Amino acid sequence: MNQVQSAIKSAHSVLTQKQKKDGHWVFELEADATIPAEFILLEHFLDRIDEDVEQRMGVYLRRIQGKHGGWPLYHDGAFDISASVKAYFALKAIGDDVDAPHMRRAREAILAHGGAERSNVFTRFQMAVFGQVPWRATPVMPIELVLMPRAGFFSIWNMSYWSRTVVTPLLVVRAVEARAVNPRNISIQELFVTPPEKIRDWNHGPFRSVWGRLFTGIDKVIRPIEPFMPAKLRKKAIQAALDFIEPRLSDGGLGAIYPAMANVVMMYRALGVSDDDPRARQAWQALLDLIVTHGAESYCQPCVSPVWDTALTGLAMVEASTGSRPTAPEATRDMLGKTAAWLRERQILDVKGDWAMNTKARPGGWAFQYDNDYYPDVDDTAVVGMLLHREDPKANKEAIARAREWIIGMQSSNGGWGAFDVDNNLDALNHIPFADHGALLDPPTADVSARCISFLSQLALPEDRDIIDRGVAYLLQEQEKDGSWFGRWGTNYIYGTWSVLCALNAAGLDHDHPAMRRAVSWLESVQREDGGWGEDCATFEGAPPGQYHESLPSQTAWATLALMAAGRKDSPAVARGMAFLVAAQGEDGEWQEKPFNAVGFPKVFYLRYHGYRQFFPLMALSRYRNLAASNSGKVEYGF
Repeated sequence: MNQVQSAIKSAHSVLTQKQKKDGHWVFELEADATIPAEFILLEHFLDRIDEDVEQRMGVYLRRIQGKHGGWPLYHDGAFDISASVKAYFALKAIGDDVDAPHMRRAREAILAHGGAERSNVFTRFQMAVFGQVPWRATPVMPIELVLMPRAGFFSIWNMSYWSRTVVTPLLVVRAVEARAVNPRNISIQELFVTPPEKIRDWNHGPFRSVWGRLFTGIDKVIRPIEPFMPAKLRKKAIQAALDFIEPRLSDGGLGAIYPAMANVVMMYRALGVSDDDPRARQAWQALLDLIVTHGAESYCQPCVSPVWDTALTGLAMVEASTGSRPTAPEATRDMLGKTAAWLRERQILDVKGDWAMNTKARPGGWAFQYDNDYYPDVDDTAVVGMLLHREDPKANKEAIARAREWIIGMQSSNGGWGAFDVDNNLDALNHIPFADHGALLDPPTADVSARCISFLSQLALPEDRDIIDRGVAYLLQEQEKDGSWFGRWGTNYIYGTWSVLCALNAAGLDHDHPAMRRAVSWLESVQREDGGWGEDCATFEGAPPGQYHESLPSQTAWATLALMAAGRKDSPAVARGMAFLVAAQGEDGEWQEKPFNAVGFPKVFYLRYHGYRQFFPLMALSRYRNLAASNSGKVEYGF
């Protein structure tokens, strides 16, 4: 236990040093090659080229090129055609010689995988604005869709928040058939197996259901009609799109996510809005704020994660500074007082965002980012609520009450919770040609639902029991046959299983309940020989759940936290997991891991939270130490 205590002290010190003066934490959030590549191409779309930034992004893109010649969607991943086309295009735009070895390898890999014509919808949109493919290479998405009420099947209001904010400005770009300035006249025709003008069928599948074939047929019917839409109606639709977008603009950008933010910048340019216009200037600055630089390298983040990072780091610090052998309790208490104040200031109490379409709850949530008031999410809100409750339930009473009220109002009809909306589950929409990524919606998921149950259970109000029970019933229904749970927002089954076991324990489910026993058996079965756990992002694509070729600190922390929540604090599996975490910690108190540990859209977009490798191991080690000295040996909190 002395080694564990030493590891806790070192890790606590690292996070203490990383806290910002105002009390919050924020770590880098990294995606794949597509985001920096798209940023470079956006600069060429606008002819606002920053040579220094682009050259540093070029260094980054060359470094992460895969051994297969192309670019993967996550560290050490398989070749991805769309990421590879964008990365090649971006490197060519900044001046890389097409005959350079890395460019030749990339080109050969792209052609071997069917060429740029096999790219996904968003990549084809990117190529269309640069004139590399005709606009018919993109699905028909008339701007008039924004005029459709929610009752309309194809209404943007039936889409998820991220789809709604990405699609709306893109529809304007598509309607006016925007064209990039492309000052260097960069072309990537060498990436096509078949010349684009000779390709007749761009919506080639594979289709995930009969709906896909039906909607492809509808696309063919609408396509010849779309150019003849009345000009007055089109003008009205463009104005409706602006009326949707502009109230939602902020210093964080539309939706505070890169694709939506970039599409707004392109939209304003396409509509002839000056770069000096306050709206265009704000939208551009929001993108610049996403750039991270390390020496000779730069990359562009997909968004920032300060509220999420702060809440999770805060919980790890609470755990470390409590118990019978607390680490720096007084200093941590002072730190977390500032953290709580910072979080209270960011609670969204007076903006009814898009979520209000389907609930009468008052606002009370937190957004993921610094500034995104229209789009708070229940996952952040539940975790912040648990932190504030542990930090000081009296001082944070009003904030916790409003968070609880909002969380309850966001429960879907099946008992679960989605991330941003209620009952956002019109599954057929995921089969339209535009949605080849299959992530147009935000239905309830086990991991988000688990967090909400954990929060409400930690508050332990008798009047919430029915809500909790409905949520627990949903979770039990979602368990996989092997005993695990799918992790929609983290990698993957280890993340989902950890989330759910914490919730079931907090909700009072007996540790001998069959669902918990099966989950424990599964977790123990995928523990690696070195005592750790690891899982590949390829599990989102059909690879065996819970497996990877190395153990990772973040996932080992999730697995051990899950087992402790299930009453297995004294098990050999947990002891071995703790030994792995202690041994894997560096002399500087930090853990290292390169693999991605989260997901934006399964099979399409993955994430690496740089803070996960630090605050989750601290949380797990501290929990282990505290349980060893507790009378009950039971985890008393939701998380």
